[in-house]
Amino acid sequence: MVEETVGEKAVNILEISSFQLDAIKDFRPKVSALLNITPDHLDRYKNYEAYIQSKFRIAENQKGHDIFIYNYDDEVVRNFAETVSVRTLGFSIKETLKQGSFLAEDKLIVRLPREREEVIAIEKIGIPGPHNLMNAMAAVLIARSFGIEYDSIRKTLIRFKGVEHRIEFVREYGGIKYYDDSKATNVDSLKYALQSFKEPIILIAGGKDKGNEYSAIKDLVTKHVKALVTIGDGAKNLEKAFKGVVPLHPAGYSMEKAIEIAKSIAEKGDVVLLSPACASFDMFDNFEHRGRVFKEIVNKLN
Repeated sequence: MVEETVGEKAVNILEISSFQLDAIKDFRPKVSALLNITPDHLDRYKNYEAYIQSKFRIAENQKGHDIFIYNYDDEVVRNFAETVSVRTLGFSIKETLKQGSFLAEDKLIVRLPREREEVIAIEKIGIPGPHNLMNAMAAVLIARSFGIEYDSIRKTLIRFKGVEHRIEFVREYGGIKYYDDSKATNVDSLKYALQSFKEPIILIAGGKDKGNEYSAIKDLVTKHVKALVTIGDGAKNLEKAFKGVVPLHPAGYSMEKAIEIAKSIAEKGDVVLLSPACASFDMFDNFEHRGRVFKEIVNKLN
């Protein structure tokens, strides 16, 4: 809840959860953005459709000159965008759009009325991964909606190195790189994390399962994951889903043991990635607590 008073020219940027959207009455963003919708929180909602409808409420009160920014590549979101009554701007890594943001010759392009801008070469964006590219596209459209100049946008995309617990590089030890992606609390987040690395991955995953369905990422796990270290309540479901797909190493309810196992398996050039695909509440206060514990243990390795 934003309680402090801000001036007329100030802009509040809010990340709103489905739980918060369930309770809105007058909430009306000038610019809203829906990045994607994938199965999540199915321990709370009666079914996936109920979760989808909760997320759609972000644009419920928008009107007039308000703007709705959406992921054109997500069919569910794209179909919803066709029903909103305000101006829409899409972003896509697959298609060339008449209005919005898209890719051309490995560059991020923005096309709006009376303007077309080659914003930045993809390789210059400060954080890797297809999901971060899509996030950058959405951020560029939001910034332009508020009149931010392209030079400022370009410099920010180059300088920004990511947020804590989101594929955050922790350290390199013994030729092995350790990454904290504790914010990955669902299968879709894990999918994007796996696509962000070319190196073999020792994956630490598990926690409080939210009705996860892992079949959609079996091919990615086969391609990228060298071994899977499981933790928490969700370990059994992970082990059932990936038995015979990758070597499995249960670590119980101990992050320290999980890291110890990962370190013993990993070889020079590998990545050890904490990307749980589950909530943290079986072992930790929240995903931040889980990430901090992971980093503290990794930084003490010797």
